Amino acid sequence: MENLIQILFFLKDLRKGVVGNLSGETSVENDVAPGTVQFDLPAILKAARKAGIKHYFIEDESPVYYKKVPQTMAYL
Repeated sequence: MENLIQILFFLKDLRKGVVGNLSGETSVENDVAPGTVQFDLPAILKAARKAGIKHYFIEDESPVYYKKVPQTMAYL
């Protein structure tokens, strides 16, 4: 029987210089396309795959998500 527990992995990045506090609470103006600024996305994705993550979601709550999501998709 297939494991019924699925872990969802959200991809998000922050503008350079913004210090995150692991709460996810920051102005949406600080959101940037994942992989373009602060976080080492290749290393994060490698570790996630090793941990068994199978599903990834792009999280972008900014007012210009329609510009950044295609940029993220091209990066991935």
